[in-house]
Amino acid sequence: MTEQPQETDATRELVLTRIIDAPRDKVWRCLTEPELIERWFCPKPWVATDVVIDLRPGGETSSVMRGPEGEVVPNMGVFLDIVPRERLVTTDAFLPGWIPSGHAFMTAEITLQDAEGGKTRYTARARHWTEEARAQHETMGFHQGWGKAAEQLEEVARGL
Repeated sequence: MTEQPQETDATRELVLTRIIDAPRDKVWRCLTEPELIERWFCPKPWVATDVVIDLRPGGETSSVMRGPEGEVVPNMGVFLDIVPRERLVTTDAFLPGWIPSGHAFMTAEITLQDAEGGKTRYTARARHWTEEARAQHETMGFHQGWGKAAEQLEEVARGL
């Protein structure tokens, strides 16, 4: 996996870009099939369980992240935009049925582009409601955690 430079000037955005050594259709499957998401989504030793994907604008995207010491972190939101094999946009600002969540932390955008040699350019953007939320996410380990998850995604996609 080749790391690409981080390019953003937005004060509320974090960006991670990787070249994943797998074709885009396999990476897309890893982003949209619950049984595959469970294999890569959380940096090990954490795991993702109970993954629900309703792949349509307004459809549910949810999972439970489980830590090695019994930590349980539920994640629920909705899809805002979907361009098959190219783009997924989700937010935790809403729950399924367009119900405001009461805790809007971020909107996530994943884009996929073909890269040389049958690889995929994977870009993840986390856009936060406030500069403080961005700083909190960065301190929580955005680059390390999302980077490790991207490595695990590559491993799963290569095995398909």
